[in-house]
Amino acid sequence: MRRRLSRPQFLALALTLSACKGAVSEGEAAADDTATPAAAGETEGEAESEAASPSPMSAGALGGFAEMLKKGLDEPGPYDEPKSSPDFDAEADHWLSYELDGAVVELQDASMFGGGSGTPLRQLGDRLEGAAENEAVKGLLLRIGDLQMSMADAQELRGHLLAFKGEGARRLACHAEGLGNLSMYVASVCDEIALAPLGGVVIPGPASGPVHLKGLLDKLELEADFIHVGAFKSGPEPLTHEAPSPETLEVMRALVDGSYSRLVDGIATGRELEAKAVEAAIDEAIFGGETAKTRGLVDAIEVYEDFRARNVGELGWTRLKLSEKDKFDDPMALQRFLGILPPKRPDEPHVALVYAVGNVIDGKGAGIPGASSEIASRPLAAAMRALAADDEVKAVVLRVDSPGGSALASEIIHVASLELAEKKPLIVSMGSVAASGGYYISAGATKIFAQPDTLTGSIGVFGGKIAMRDALENLGIQSYEVTKGKRALIYSALDPWNEGEREAVRAEMQATYDRFLDRVAAGREMTREAVHEVAQGRVWTGAQARERGLVDELGGLDDALAAAQALAEVGPEVGLEVYPPDPTLRDLLAGLAGGGSPFGVHALAGLEGRAWAANFIDPATLERVASHLRLLTAMRGTQIWAYSFVSPVH
Repeated sequence: MRRRLSRPQFLALALTLSACKGAVSEGEAAADDTATPAAAGETEGEAESEAASPSPMSAGALGGFAEMLKKGLDEPGPYDEPKSSPDFDAEADHWLSYELDGAVVELQDASMFGGGSGTPLRQLGDRLEGAAENEAVKGLLLRIGDLQMSMADAQELRGHLLAFKGEGARRLACHAEGLGNLSMYVASVCDEIALAPLGGVVIPGPASGPVHLKGLLDKLELEADFIHVGAFKSGPEPLTHEAPSPETLEVMRALVDGSYSRLVDGIATGRELEAKAVEAAIDEAIFGGETAKTRGLVDAIEVYEDFRARNVGELGWTRLKLSEKDKFDDPMALQRFLGILPPKRPDEPHVALVYAVGNVIDGKGAGIPGASSEIASRPLAAAMRALAADDEVKAVVLRVDSPGGSALASEIIHVASLELAEKKPLIVSMGSVAASGGYYISAGATKIFAQPDTLTGSIGVFGGKIAMRDALENLGIQSYEVTKGKRALIYSALDPWNEGEREAVRAEMQATYDRFLDRVAAGREMTREAVHEVAQGRVWTGAQARERGLVDELGGLDDALAAAQALAEVGPEVGLEVYPPDPTLRDLLAGLAGGGSPFGVHALAGLEGRAWAANFIDPATLERVASHLRLLTAMRGTQIWAYSFVSPVH
């Protein structure tokens, strides 16, 4: 089926192809065979070499229209807020400003324009680190909006902000129009917090709970027939039970208790309050600005412009950009986009950072463009084997943010990770969640890092189907099957399993669970019995997992990278090789043709596509229902699942 490009996609493609009129000689391509990664920046020599090469992606080659387009995108409009103070001088002492709003993500989705929604956590951390190295930077104005992130990511972000402050070397002043649980937790690290007039603080504490759909399925006469191995493997419960099981409630209480404890401790430490005072504030939950100020939760009530002027004083200020370099100014960007040149990577021994984000799925997935939101077994396993064979890669950090997925895909990736770990250190850094299949692909690592509130474990298996025959017959739809073979319809979506089919599926799941136990036991150097004790599908926080031997250290991505660099004997000044790389034109067109995640299912299931429903349904409930639908879509055709429905608490 042909897919039509939207007007923005068509415009981007037309501009790109029109820029291809400037030919690239073999000599120009060879001049960029060795380049440092984008995350680390370029040396002066490399920058001069690239600038000397005429490139179809440079502003001159793109022509006056592209130059005007670039300037128009970069500059604020006549009625927009300014991006810097009048007569700003980057060489003089100054402040930076940054608006932190919306989702904080591991990776931005790939698009025709090379970026997506959300603030990439590591990219922001790197920019804060770079800003702290600039002696002219005296402080940061952080304008906090409605943050969408997990407690684990909030802990990591808080660490980046503390590092920027440098024990008082730079000032961090925060302003918000309203603060909630996580935004208050993050803002508590600031030297000063100001609220807009009529703004408020709402900190009711964390809550978590699955939305059970069984009643809806019953009304539709749809029968969810699922099997699970592990007493705590609660994934199918929202489809098969009217209420959570005692095991699920036990896990949920533990997760909420841990999140609550760290929320109280963070606010109390940052705001220099007694823990009991913070607990009392959480119980009270809602505060107007003046009351929040009286209770010590904020310091001032004023509009942002007055807040900025008071903090900056006579110094200038400018917005902090997530990227120091403009892609339009990179002379070799178009060659890389067209696939003429390979992705940027260091030309010396280095560490590679591999992202594994999203559901674990079988096969190719959407390729490079989809790697920001799905973990497809074939491309990730191939990438890990390529890094294992590369003598210049001395260690690999695998950043996992996944609730799981296909057991088959998890095993394929795990095997590739074992091959890599036999040749060089493999360090896992767990993000918000690395559970079920997300833990499976981590188990063979040399060392595992997690945040205290990372959700991990869930070592168990479940699978099933939703039988639709009765629902279809009520709509006047009849189905007739001609079969050959006693179990020809074992995976039919029309009828539930009979006893023989059920036992066959259960045996296959038990074998998968046993394999899971063996993989974890070997990777963690534990007995199979010890793994079973902490497995059975139970979800643990990172802090709990460390106590039980499933995690080695508590820390974020920077800690994992530092450990990898130490084991690899690579200095921190050496750049990283990052997977997935920026997608090429071929990657993007393949994603379009295949209906992959960048422009297909994930885009349609995104929050933007459901905005209309938020007027009628609580957004948190809507997100949980949508997560079930995304799971069912992502797992279509998969016979055995290793997945957890548990979501991070907020």
